[in-house]
Amino acid sequence: MRIGLVGKPNVGKSTFFSAATQSKVDIANYPFCTIDPNVGVAFLPAPLPCPCAELRSMKEADGRLSPTTSEDQREGSLCQPRTGSCTGHKRLIPVFMVDVAGLVPGAHAGRGRGNEFLSDLARCDALIQVVDAAGTTDTEGNPIGVSEDVDACTESILEEHNFLIEELSAWIHGIIEDGWLRGARRVQAEGDKGLELHLHEKLSGLGASPKQIKLALDSFREAEGELGQPWEWGLGLKRSLAERIRRVMFPIHVAANKAEIAPGKTWSQLQIKLEEEGAILMPTMADAELGLRRAGQMGFIEYGPGDIDFEMTKVGEQRLKDAQIAALNGMKEPMSKFGGTGVSTLISKVLHESLGHIVAYPVQDESHWTDGEGKILPDALVVPGDSTAKELAYAVHTDLGDGFIKAVDAKSKRIIGADQQLSDGDVIKIHAKS
Repeated sequence: MRIGLVGKPNVGKSTFFSAATQSKVDIANYPFCTIDPNVGVAFLPAPLPCPCAELRSMKEADGRLSPTTSEDQREGSLCQPRTGSCTGHKRLIPVFMVDVAGLVPGAHAGRGRGNEFLSDLARCDALIQVVDAAGTTDTEGNPIGVSEDVDACTESILEEHNFLIEELSAWIHGIIEDGWLRGARRVQAEGDKGLELHLHEKLSGLGASPKQIKLALDSFREAEGELGQPWEWGLGLKRSLAERIRRVMFPIHVAANKAEIAPGKTWSQLQIKLEEEGAILMPTMADAELGLRRAGQMGFIEYGPGDIDFEMTKVGEQRLKDAQIAALNGMKEPMSKFGGTGVSTLISKVLHESLGHIVAYPVQDESHWTDGEGKILPDALVVPGDSTAKELAYAVHTDLGDGFIKAVDAKSKRIIGADQQLSDGDVIKIHAKS
């Protein structure tokens, strides 16, 4: 699972990436600060409480475990994550993030990093575009100061979003235009299926699936009405088809960044547009998130991904200067206004609501919910929401998938077959031929 961060230079994209992943990347006030794509891991709260909460309840009910106390630093969590962490049954799960170098108009024609930029995006499952909600940068990403004009900022972020859409659509259009007549002729011999197969062959290098191509074509036909034969389609129709393919392959969600210094809700119009397309927009404060995460790492505050508030620790009160404490406390008001910094929340919404992914917990011992070394619920895997038990086996290891015999739902102790669809939070034991 890879979520790509895109956008014009100097809108806070690298700051957003660093805040989400705690990776050290160059953050500078000039275009193309990020030359090559940075890849990091963001740890996000799972949608549901960790199953170790249920395990604790069962153990306490059986008298095998005493209730948790206020001295328990993990607040009752029993699991032993291999990656991420779990406190108070809030399990943090890993998601790969890709910070791709700044995009400028004309990338599809080779300007900026051109096709390198677009190829980097092709390896992502979803895209988050970081836009400048405060209008502090021009089209090229050069600083121009904070704007006080709501209408100008609104127009600016609409332009930011539209140019990204146009670049991606032009890129796809260029690919399908090449050899179009050859593909159109396949319709004469194979019917509509011929065009689907041709488009899939052309776009498979971008990660297109047959299902995506069919969805895009169905949406295109519904929107355009009577089309005539593909070999008669002009530039406008083919560009419209490219945009429908873009929507299916690369849905673009938006982080309206620098929201705390924007002159108003400059993102409202774009939010309406995105909601109509089934995409997500959220105001974000990447600078604040980065500062809070670093303060949390130093032990100055208690703060975790997605939290809507934070508390100063005794260490923070003792070691921070008055100005630093004031700066941290100054973040509380905008966090209250926006429901947090929005960084982790947006990524989680894209992952679980837009992409529909769930979290499954594979174990080797269905009675104790442990692996072969006795570790409790060490793995939390992010998988598509329609994943089956056998697909989970493949996600754990190819050999488990190849040798799949059956699976056991550890919560109900029920045997499930290869095609049984999983639910969010399932704990699964896989039986396979060795």
